[in-house]
Amino acid sequence: MKPKAIWELCRLEHGFMYAFGVISGMVVASGLNFSLRDAVLGMLAAIFLQASGFALNDYVDYEVDVANRRLDRPLVRGELSRRTALIVSVVFLPFGLISAYMIGFNAFVFALVVTVLGYLYDLKLKEFGFAGNVYIAFSMAVPFLFGSVVARNTISGPVMLLALIAFLSGIGREVMKGIEDVEGDALRNVRTVARVFGIKTAVRFSVLMFLTAVAMSFIPPIVYRRFMNPAYAVPVAITDAMLVHTCVKLLKAEDTRKIIRKLRKETLVALSFGLLGFVFGAVF
Repeated sequence: MKPKAIWELCRLEHGFMYAFGVISGMVVASGLNFSLRDAVLGMLAAIFLQASGFALNDYVDYEVDVANRRLDRPLVRGELSRRTALIVSVVFLPFGLISAYMIGFNAFVFALVVTVLGYLYDLKLKEFGFAGNVYIAFSMAVPFLFGSVVARNTISGPVMLLALIAFLSGIGREVMKGIEDVEGDALRNVRTVARVFGIKTAVRFSVLMFLTAVAMSFIPPIVYRRFMNPAYAVPVAITDAMLVHTCVKLLKAEDTRKIIRKLRKETLVALSFGLLGFVFGAVF
């Protein structure tokens, strides 16, 4: 087994992003007033549990990924077996849950529920198309919510706003991804917006979600005075500009499927700037 293949199977770059999301949720919820021990445990829980979920996802989606020519997947390239992917998923699960349990009961229950939902998505929910998109969007917001639970044992108002913006953007990204994967999704009869209503409708819906997220970014400075500063405004302005650019490209593209992968990366960068804006706004 190649370490690079394991990394790609578990999408560990996403794991570290989730870990950063947990810390971000803690900072937005409580400033810098939180336990370092709990922060480390929260990051470990995020990394292990997302790795388990992604490994199971590749195990279940093997035939779909082959049809979609997903050569970025180590199983499709033949570098790892499906059995190995299943073993990795099972092995990482207890490490993540134990980490969450060491934080506290609420953190453990939160992590357990989200993990079960993730497994249900991998095994069946994905086939329901938009319901699967909603789950993936929720998974983008989960690290911030979990971070607030870790830091304060509850979910704070600013974190709820951050999570909502991430959720809306996540739906936009997932509906957009359905445009790219329309052929492979037909194998499992995945009822995405693109397959059921057509590519043009999927484009318009993605644009609506992104623009709604942009509009939501103006709320924190109005509701919470600590976000009325350039530390929040500048990074979030970059996010908004990039999301609007994505919307324009989607609406103007003659062959939308050819640009989806590039736009998904662009939106990921955009959301990273927005996250920094929330963190900086909470600290400075």
